Amino acid sequence: KTITKVTTTALSTGEKMTQIRRTHSPPARSRLFSISTPTTTKTETSSSTQHTNSRTSEMRESTTAAVDSAFTPYQGEQPKEALSEIFVPHIFSHTLPHHDSSSSEEEEQQQESTLVNEELLWVPQTESVSFRPLCLCVSSGYYVNLLRVKGSGLLSRHRHPGPVHGHVLKGRWKYLEHSWEASEGSYVFEPPGEIHTLVVPEGVDEMITLFHVTGSLLYCDPDGNVTGAEDVFTKLELAKKHYAKVGLGEDFVQQFVR
Repeated sequence: KTITKVTTTALSTGEKMTQIRRTHSPPARSRLFSISTPTTTKTETSSSTQHTNSRTSEMRESTTAAVDSAFTPYQGEQPKEALSEIFVPHIFSHTLPHHDSSSSEEEEQQQESTLVNEELLWVPQTESVSFRPLCLCVSSGYYVNLLRVKGSGLLSRHRHPGPVHGHVLKGRWKYLEHSWEASEGSYVFEPPGEIHTLVVPEGVDEMITLFHVTGSLLYCDPDGNVTGAEDVFTKLELAKKHYAKVGLGEDFVQQFVR
């Protein structure tokens, strides 16, 4: 029989090495097996710790650099042909800085802003219906505006050749052609081609909805025959006339035109 002897040798570091040997002459293919844990001195341990700390520091610096890079503004030039952004600080504020198209950007920053009564910004369409332009995109044929109806009222039956997105900010309304009612916080998508009639019910003092309208709004009779139309260009002309009438000047609307 083969007798296996296990010997354990203590090392200076307190670690152990176990050796397994066979007492008989091992066959030609048998070998000596050694299972050991590498020994480390205090100097090596200290060096390893320093190396780990160094790697941790490098990783921390690398992470910080990545974060700093992510929050670094774009350093190049914007396309020269790109249009400028539109920023409206408060769509429900009672004042808005007056826009002077003849002043340079630097002059506008140095001068005190002329504040405008918010009510003057609403362009009347009827006695109870008005809109406030936010973006009149003549280059793409769409407009974004706030539609306001004071008290109960109706926006005449109409069809949209293009898509419409709506977000109710105040009050509630419905379409005569649908069973649902849109209220504050509701979002509505109106598919191209649909004909509907917007009604603000009794009990609503004021309704305001943000609408993004692509293309025209075609007014229709009960049979769908077109009786009138409006689009971004008719909205622009109404706004020019209104702002000129209230003393803001027709160029006031240009800050919303793209």
